[in-house]
Amino acid sequence: MSLPDAETVAQHKTAASQWFEALRTRICAEFEAIEDSLATGPHQDMEPGRFSRKAWDRPAVNGDASSGSGGGGVMATMRGRVFEKVGVNVSTVHGQFSDQFRGQIPGTEDDASFWASGVSLVAHMRNPHAPAVHMNTRHIVTGQAWFGGGADLTPMFPENHADDAASFHAALQSACDSADPSYYPRFKDWCDEYFYLPHRDEPRGMGGIFYDKLDTGDWDTDFAFTKSVGEAFLDIYPRIIRSRMDQPWTDADREGQLIKRGRYVEFNLLHDRGTKFGLMTGGNTEAILMSMPPEAKWP
Repeated sequence: MSLPDAETVAQHKTAASQWFEALRTRICAEFEAIEDSLATGPHQDMEPGRFSRKAWDRPAVNGDASSGSGGGGVMATMRGRVFEKVGVNVSTVHGQFSDQFRGQIPGTEDDASFWASGVSLVAHMRNPHAPAVHMNTRHIVTGQAWFGGGADLTPMFPENHADDAASFHAALQSACDSADPSYYPRFKDWCDEYFYLPHRDEPRGMGGIFYDKLDTGDWDTDFAFTKSVGEAFLDIYPRIIRSRMDQPWTDADREGQLIKRGRYVEFNLLHDRGTKFGLMTGGNTEAILMSMPPEAKWP
Protein backbone atom coordinates (compact mmCIF):
# COMPACT_ATOMS: atom_id res chain seq x y z
CA MET A 1 0.00 0.00 0.00
CA SER A 2 1.11 3.56 -0.61
CA LEU A 3 2.72 5.60 2.14
CA PRO A 4 0.89 8.28 4.17
CA ASP A 5 2.20 11.84 4.28
CA ALA A 6 5.87 12.46 5.07
CA GLU A 7 5.22 13.72 8.61
CA THR A 8 3.28 10.58 9.51
CA VAL A 9 5.96 8.35 8.01
CA ALA A 10 8.58 10.16 10.10
CA GLN A 11 6.50 9.68 13.26
CA HIS A 12 6.11 5.99 12.47
CA LYS A 13 9.86 5.58 11.98
CA THR A 14 10.60 7.24 15.31
CA ALA A 15 8.03 5.18 17.21
CA ALA A 16 9.28 1.90 15.74
CA SER A 17 13.00 2.55 16.27
CA GLN A 18 12.42 3.71 19.85
CA TRP A 19 10.41 0.59 20.61
CA PHE A 20 13.13 -1.71 19.25
CA GLU A 21 15.72 0.05 21.40
CA ALA A 22 13.54 -0.17 24.50
CA LEU A 23 12.90 -3.88 23.92
CA ARG A 24 16.65 -4.45 23.57
CA THR A 25 17.27 -2.75 26.91
CA ARG A 26 14.65 -4.85 28.70
CA ILE A 27 15.91 -8.12 27.19
CA CYS A 28 19.49 -7.36 28.20
CA ALA A 29 18.41 -6.61 31.77
CA GLU A 30 16.45 -9.87 31.99
CA PHE A 31 19.32 -11.94 30.60
CA GLU A 32 21.76 -10.38 33.08
CA ALA A 33 19.35 -11.26 35.89
CA ILE A 34 19.40 -14.87 34.66
CA GLU A 35 23.20 -14.79 34.77
CA ASP A 36 22.99 -13.74 38.42
CA SER A 37 20.61 -16.55 39.36
CA LEU A 38 22.60 -19.64 38.26
CA ALA A 39 22.67 -22.03 41.23
CA THR A 40 24.63 -25.12 40.13
CA GLY A 41 26.78 -26.57 37.39
CA PRO A 42 30.38 -26.39 36.17
CA HIS A 43 30.23 -22.64 35.49
CA GLN A 44 28.64 -21.59 38.77
CA ASP A 45 31.88 -20.06 40.05
CA MET A 46 32.33 -17.83 37.01
CA GLU A 47 31.49 -14.17 37.29
CA PRO A 48 27.97 -13.52 36.00
CA GLY A 49 28.06 -12.19 32.46
CA ARG A 50 27.33 -8.60 31.55
CA PHE A 51 26.54 -7.09 28.18
CA SER A 52 29.09 -4.93 26.45
CA ARG A 53 27.81 -2.44 23.90
CA LYS A 54 29.53 -1.29 20.75
CA ALA A 55 28.10 1.39 18.50
CA TRP A 56 28.73 1.30 14.76
CA ASP A 57 28.02 3.64 11.88
CA ARG A 58 26.97 2.62 8.40
CA PRO A 59 29.37 4.41 6.05
CA ALA A 60 28.30 6.26 2.96
CA VAL A 61 28.57 4.17 -0.19
CA ASN A 62 32.11 4.35 -1.55
CA GLY A 63 32.75 7.12 0.95
CA ASP A 64 30.32 9.43 -0.90
CA ALA A 65 28.18 11.25 1.66
CA SER A 66 25.92 12.50 -1.12
CA SER A 67 24.71 8.94 -1.67
CA GLY A 68 22.29 9.37 1.20
CA SER A 69 23.49 6.23 2.95
CA GLY A 70 23.88 6.24 6.68
CA GLY A 71 22.57 5.26 10.04
CA GLY A 72 24.04 2.60 12.26
CA GLY A 73 23.34 0.60 15.34
CA VAL A 74 24.53 -0.84 18.62
CA MET A 75 25.74 -4.38 19.23
CA ALA A 76 25.12 -5.70 22.73
CA THR A 77 26.96 -8.97 23.34
CA MET A 78 27.51 -11.10 26.40
CA ARG A 79 29.53 -14.21 27.17
CA GLY A 80 28.56 -15.53 30.56
CA ARG A 81 28.05 -18.58 32.71
CA VAL A 82 24.51 -19.27 31.43
CA PHE A 83 24.68 -17.61 28.02
CA GLU A 84 27.78 -18.92 26.27
CA LYS A 85 27.21 -16.23 23.65
CA VAL A 86 24.24 -13.92 23.14
CA GLY A 87 23.87 -10.85 21.01
CA VAL A 88 21.02 -8.35 21.04
CA ASN A 89 21.50 -5.86 18.23
CA VAL A 90 19.53 -2.78 17.24
CA SER A 91 20.04 -0.83 14.05
CA THR A 92 18.45 1.94 12.06
CA VAL A 93 19.89 2.39 8.59
CA HIS A 94 18.95 4.19 5.41
CA GLY A 95 20.31 4.58 1.92
CA GLN A 96 19.94 3.25 -1.60
CA PHE A 97 19.57 -0.36 -2.66
CA SER A 98 21.94 -1.54 -5.34
CA ASP A 99 20.46 -2.21 -8.78
CA GLN A 100 21.02 -5.91 -8.13
CA PHE A 101 19.07 -5.90 -4.85
CA ARG A 102 16.31 -3.35 -5.38
CA GLY A 103 14.25 -5.59 -7.65
CA GLN A 104 13.84 -8.04 -4.78
CA ILE A 105 12.30 -5.45 -2.43
CA PRO A 106 8.73 -4.10 -2.68
CA GLY A 107 8.32 -0.38 -3.31
CA THR A 108 11.66 0.11 -5.08
CA GLU A 109 10.40 0.11 -8.65
CA ASP A 110 10.71 3.89 -9.04
CA ASP A 111 13.06 4.77 -6.18
CA ALA A 112 15.83 2.66 -4.64
CA SER A 113 15.70 4.51 -1.29
CA PHE A 114 15.13 2.52 1.88
CA TRP A 115 14.93 2.94 5.65
CA ALA A 116 15.08 -0.03 8.00
CA SER A 117 15.06 -0.40 11.78
CA GLY A 118 14.92 -3.46 13.97
CA VAL A 119 16.09 -5.55 16.86
CA SER A 120 17.74 -8.93 16.32
CA LEU A 121 18.72 -11.52 18.91
CA VAL A 122 20.48 -14.87 18.90
CA ALA A 123 21.37 -16.78 22.08
CA HIS A 124 23.60 -19.85 22.40
CA MET A 125 23.57 -21.42 25.85
CA ARG A 126 26.24 -23.24 27.86
CA ASN A 127 23.90 -25.95 29.16
CA PRO A 128 23.06 -28.29 26.25
CA HIS A 129 19.56 -28.72 27.68
CA ALA A 130 18.83 -24.99 27.39
CA PRO A 131 17.64 -24.22 23.85
CA ALA A 132 19.17 -21.71 21.51
CA VAL A 133 16.83 -19.04 20.23
CA HIS A 134 16.47 -16.42 17.53
CA MET A 135 14.13 -13.42 17.58
CA ASN A 136 13.84 -10.32 15.48
CA THR A 137 11.29 -7.66 14.64
CA ARG A 138 11.79 -4.94 12.07
CA HIS A 139 10.14 -2.08 10.20
CA ILE A 140 11.11 -1.29 6.61
CA VAL A 141 10.14 1.71 4.52
CA THR A 142 10.67 2.07 0.76
CA GLY A 143 7.85 3.28 -1.47
CA GLN A 144 5.85 1.04 0.86
CA ALA A 145 6.10 0.32 4.59
CA TRP A 146 5.77 -2.98 6.39
CA PHE A 147 6.74 -5.02 9.45
CA GLY A 148 8.42 -8.39 9.69
CA GLY A 149 9.99 -10.67 12.21
CA GLY A 150 9.33 -13.67 14.38
CA ALA A 151 11.01 -16.03 16.80
CA ASP A 152 12.09 -19.66 16.65
CA LEU A 153 13.45 -22.14 19.18
CA THR A 154 16.31 -24.60 18.61
CA PRO A 155 16.64 -27.23 21.34
CA MET A 156 19.80 -29.29 21.02
CA PHE A 157 17.83 -32.49 21.67
CA PRO A 158 14.35 -31.90 20.22
CA GLU A 159 13.13 -35.34 21.18
CA ASN A 160 13.54 -34.44 24.86
CA HIS A 161 12.16 -30.92 24.84
CA ALA A 162 8.67 -31.06 23.38
CA ASP A 163 7.38 -29.26 26.48
CA ASP A 164 9.66 -26.27 25.84
CA ALA A 165 8.49 -26.09 22.25
CA ALA A 166 4.85 -26.30 23.33
CA SER A 167 5.27 -23.42 25.79
CA PHE A 168 7.13 -21.32 23.24
CA HIS A 169 4.50 -21.89 20.56
CA ALA A 170 1.65 -21.21 22.98
CA ALA A 171 3.10 -17.80 23.85
CA LEU A 172 3.52 -16.87 20.21
CA GLN A 173 0.05 -18.15 19.34
CA SER A 174 -1.43 -15.95 22.05
CA ALA A 175 0.33 -12.92 20.53
CA CYS A 176 -0.95 -13.86 17.09
CA ASP A 177 -4.51 -14.56 18.22
CA SER A 178 -4.74 -11.15 19.86
CA ALA A 179 -4.27 -9.60 16.43
CA ASP A 180 -5.81 -12.08 13.99
CA PRO A 181 -6.63 -15.78 14.59
CA SER A 182 -5.38 -16.58 11.09
CA TYR A 183 -1.88 -15.36 11.88
CA TYR A 184 -0.56 -18.24 13.97
CA PRO A 185 -1.24 -21.11 11.53
CA ARG A 186 0.03 -18.98 8.63
CA PHE A 187 3.13 -17.70 10.37
CA LYS A 188 3.94 -21.07 11.96
CA ASP A 189 3.88 -22.76 8.55
CA TRP A 190 5.97 -19.93 7.13
CA CYS A 191 8.54 -20.44 9.89
CA ASP A 192 8.66 -24.20 9.33
CA GLU A 193 9.20 -23.63 5.61
CA TYR A 194 11.78 -20.90 6.07
CA PHE A 195 13.95 -22.38 8.84
CA TYR A 196 14.62 -25.59 6.95
CA LEU A 197 17.92 -27.01 5.68
CA PRO A 198 17.10 -28.46 2.26
CA HIS A 199 20.58 -29.92 1.83
CA ARG A 200 20.06 -31.86 5.10
CA ASP A 201 16.33 -32.46 4.61
CA GLU A 202 15.71 -31.41 8.20
CA PRO A 203 14.35 -28.42 10.14
CA ARG A 204 16.76 -26.10 11.93
CA GLY A 205 14.84 -26.36 15.18
CA MET A 206 11.32 -26.71 16.54
CA GLY A 207 9.93 -23.63 14.88
CA GLY A 208 7.97 -20.65 16.04
CA ILE A 209 6.56 -17.94 13.79
CA PHE A 210 7.94 -15.98 10.85
CA TYR A 211 6.23 -13.11 9.05
CA ASP A 212 7.26 -10.51 6.50
CA LYS A 213 5.76 -7.70 4.43
CA LEU A 214 2.98 -7.26 7.00
CA ASP A 215 0.97 -4.26 5.81
CA THR A 216 -2.76 -4.58 6.48
CA GLY A 217 -3.37 -0.89 5.81
CA ASP A 218 -3.60 -0.14 9.52
CA TRP A 219 -0.09 0.80 10.67
CA ASP A 220 -1.01 1.07 14.35
CA THR A 221 -2.49 -2.42 14.37
CA ASP A 222 0.51 -3.93 12.59
CA PHE A 223 2.87 -2.16 15.00
CA ALA A 224 0.86 -3.38 18.00
CA PHE A 225 1.16 -6.95 16.75
CA THR A 226 4.90 -6.60 16.23
CA LYS A 227 5.26 -5.29 19.78
CA SER A 228 3.22 -8.21 21.09
CA VAL A 229 5.66 -10.64 19.47
CA GLY A 230 8.51 -8.97 21.34
CA GLU A 231 6.58 -9.05 24.61
CA ALA A 232 5.70 -12.72 24.17
CA PHE A 233 9.35 -13.58 23.59
CA LEU A 234 10.49 -11.60 26.62
CA ASP A 235 8.00 -13.49 28.77
CA ILE A 236 8.47 -17.08 27.59
CA TYR A 237 12.12 -17.54 26.69
CA PRO A 238 13.57 -16.48 30.07
CA ARG A 239 11.12 -18.85 31.78
CA ILE A 240 12.33 -21.74 29.61
CA ILE A 241 15.97 -20.93 30.34
CA ARG A 242 15.40 -20.66 34.08
CA SER A 243 13.81 -24.11 34.04
CA ARG A 244 16.78 -25.65 32.21
CA MET A 245 19.96 -23.82 33.19
CA ASP A 246 20.63 -25.84 36.38
CA GLN A 247 19.95 -29.23 34.76
CA PRO A 248 22.96 -31.63 34.88
CA TRP A 249 24.67 -32.45 31.60
CA THR A 250 27.45 -34.72 30.33
CA ASP A 251 30.33 -34.54 27.88
CA ALA A 252 28.18 -36.49 25.43
CA ASP A 253 25.46 -33.85 25.78
CA ARG A 254 28.03 -31.16 24.97
CA GLU A 255 29.22 -33.07 21.91
CA GLY A 256 25.64 -33.30 20.64
CA GLN A 257 25.15 -29.60 21.25
CA LEU A 258 28.21 -28.67 19.20
CA ILE A 259 27.10 -30.81 16.27
CA LYS A 260 23.63 -29.27 16.36
CA ARG A 261 25.23 -25.84 16.33
CA GLY A 262 26.96 -26.81 13.09
CA ARG A 263 23.53 -27.07 11.49
CA TYR A 264 22.76 -23.57 12.77
CA VAL A 265 25.89 -22.25 11.05
CA GLU A 266 24.98 -23.97 7.80
CA PHE A 267 21.55 -22.37 7.71
CA ASN A 268 22.69 -18.87 8.57
CA LEU A 269 25.45 -18.82 5.97
CA LEU A 270 23.63 -20.62 3.17
CA HIS A 271 19.98 -19.65 3.48
CA ASP A 272 19.27 -16.81 5.90
CA ARG A 273 17.79 -13.76 4.16
CA GLY A 274 18.64 -11.44 7.02
CA THR A 275 22.33 -12.25 6.63
CA LYS A 276 22.14 -11.53 2.91
CA PHE A 277 20.13 -8.31 3.45
CA GLY A 278 22.63 -6.98 5.96
CA LEU A 279 25.67 -7.74 3.82
CA MET A 280 24.12 -6.38 0.63
CA THR A 281 23.05 -3.12 2.27
CA GLY A 282 26.43 -2.30 3.76
CA GLY A 283 25.63 -3.31 7.31
CA ASN A 284 28.17 -4.01 10.02
CA THR A 285 29.68 -7.42 9.25
CA GLU A 286 30.45 -8.18 12.89
CA ALA A 287 26.85 -7.46 13.87
CA ILE A 288 25.42 -9.44 10.96
CA LEU A 289 27.48 -12.52 11.83
CA MET A 290 26.75 -12.16 15.55
CA SER A 291 24.40 -15.13 15.15
CA MET A 292 27.29 -17.56 14.75
CA PRO A 293 27.83 -19.82 17.80
CA PRO A 294 31.12 -19.49 19.69
CA GLU A 295 31.96 -23.13 19.02
CA ALA A 296 30.55 -25.77 16.70
CA LYS A 297 31.50 -29.17 15.27
CA TRP A 298 30.82 -31.29 12.25
CA PRO A 299 30.95 -35.09 12.62
